[in-house]
Amino acid sequence: MYLTLPPCFENKLTCLPEMQRIVSLVPSQTELLADLGLEDEVVGITKFCIHPKEWFRNKTRIGGTKTIDIEKIKSLKPDLILANKEENVKEQILALEQIAPVYVSDIQTLGEALDMIATIGTLCGKSARAKEIVVEIQNQFQNLHQAAQRSVAYCIWREPWMWVGKDTFIHDVLIRAGFKNVFAEVPRYPVVGLDALRAKSPEYIFLSSEPYPFKEKHKPEVQKIFPESKIILVDGELFSWYGSRLLQTPEYLTTLIKTL
Repeated sequence: MYLTLPPCFENKLTCLPEMQRIVSLVPSQTELLADLGLEDEVVGITKFCIHPKEWFRNKTRIGGTKTIDIEKIKSLKPDLILANKEENVKEQILALEQIAPVYVSDIQTLGEALDMIATIGTLCGKSARAKEIVVEIQNQFQNLHQAAQRSVAYCIWREPWMWVGKDTFIHDVLIRAGFKNVFAEVPRYPVVGLDALRAKSPEYIFLSSEPYPFKEKHKPEVQKIFPESKIILVDGELFSWYGSRLLQTPEYLTTLIKTL
């Protein structure tokens, strides 16, 4: 995670907690800003920032996470822009650096997510509330019921079939919940067809609600090839959103594990 400053902002880090206009390019961090109580300060969000619903309906939308409108962002005159290494495009971030300070997160673990929450709290003058959120998330994960090393393949896309490997936030959540990721030795998001996946014999195959919107109708296609595996639709937000939605994740995981 890092904060970049255009020349006109050099040596002005001390003023960052006083920022009044924030643009968020990251859906999970937009929700965090809401939970930090920054209703008035946030002036721009993406079309994928669906939480909270009131913001999605009323805040200015500046495009998608990878298709942002630079000129629209510039017109909002932000004091801070929140971006993410995985979700946003490097060339666009470089252009945004000429407009305002850009905080770029890079989240692969729960620990990094908690650090990000604390950092954004500090940047936005909401340290106390951010600390409360961090402590509550830590406490909930410490009491998380685990899945006893049941093997799982977590699917994020169809045609081509893409899965969750190591060096990802979802992988870290799976491991903390006690699952054994069948792609634990493969970097990032491997593309592996269903027939090739058979060699790994996963006990469970999780079909995520995002980024590909898997639904009940997709289960038979997978079940046909994996008659002995249990195919489960899972909430992608609760596995992959690394902001304050993590307050809901441990309870969701505990309920999911009990149904296995």
